Amino acid sequence: MLPPSTRRQDLKEVIAVFLKMGFTAFGGPAAHIAMFHEEVVVRRKWLDDQEFLDLLGATNLIPGPNSTEMAIHISFLRAGWAGLVLGGACFILPAMLIVTALAWVYVRFGSTPQVGWLLYGVKPVVIAIILQALWVLGRKATKGILTALVGLGALGLYFIHVSPLVVLLVGGFFVMALKNINLLGKKNIRSWIAFWGGLGIPLLTATPFSYWLLFWTFFKIGAVLYGSGYVLLAFLQADFINKLGWLTNQQLLDAVAIGQVTPGPVFTTATFIGYLLGGVPGGVLATIAIFLPSFILVALSNRLVPRIRNSPYFGTFLDGVNAASLGLMAAVTWELGRATFIDPFSLIIGLTAAVLLFRFKVNSTWLILGGAAAGLLRSVL
Repeated sequence: MLPPSTRRQDLKEVIAVFLKMGFTAFGGPAAHIAMFHEEVVVRRKWLDDQEFLDLLGATNLIPGPNSTEMAIHISFLRAGWAGLVLGGACFILPAMLIVTALAWVYVRFGSTPQVGWLLYGVKPVVIAIILQALWVLGRKATKGILTALVGLGALGLYFIHVSPLVVLLVGGFFVMALKNINLLGKKNIRSWIAFWGGLGIPLLTATPFSYWLLFWTFFKIGAVLYGSGYVLLAFLQADFINKLGWLTNQQLLDAVAIGQVTPGPVFTTATFIGYLLGGVPGGVLATIAIFLPSFILVALSNRLVPRIRNSPYFGTFLDGVNAASLGLMAAVTWELGRATFIDPFSLIIGLTAAVLLFRFKVNSTWLILGGAAAGLLRSVL
């Protein structure tokens, strides 16, 4: 066991790192994970590439926001149970506070502040950060032709709208089966499919607003949701518009937009909705509810990751999941890039960020701030 003084220092580092990330991690889960890789693998050497990939694969197998769960996993490994709680909370808290402030402005003035200039400059930098992570992690995750084919297959399946969970499971089982064909014998995956399918929880019935129901609805979403922010949008619409009737379509779209343009987890969309429905208590309650399952699932699964890696079945399964997750990440990056590089100036920002990142190893935080400044400059030209 580490001496108390060392453990306290590790906890301070965890708090500092993830509080900074909470304020600067723009761009969604793929960008967050890329920034985590640079910070905890490249700069601080807390993990090596394989350990980072294994954690990434583990987060892809459980419901909830991947980047937040990565923050919780890393914090747990670095600083124990206190790190699990405080590291995750520090990554969430800045976004929660910013979204609450924007929700107050929205309620008071009936519109969201204009942040187009910020996004214009930040998004090209985010693409460069994701590409760097894909390059580094892709070389580690590609352990031969089999995993390379899984990554390419995941890329293709994404564009024909196959569920990300299905893509990950298929990739994992494909690699596991082919690498352990003699050990597997007649075993099949029906029990696994039944397990994942059993996570579904029936939707709630329409009822007047209550804080308890607000908490339960967001807790349920955090416990069963896989996929991107677009999947979150589908869950929110089904529950808060179709079933409960608590929001309008415009309010929901505004909530999702705020969650996407602020730093930190996209799931802080819940903070905005909670504030609209129940003020500050509603915002706090909704935030706790949607993120609580992630803390529970990480606490339950963290110690299993080394055992999974050492198993002949699950180690190869995790190799397949890692390759598939990077294929999905590449597909998302392609879509983001098409929406991001809309004119020569945005392309210049992205290329400049890529050169500074790949060639000169400039910290991604400074690049994000530089992109924001470039966006502001563009708005006044």
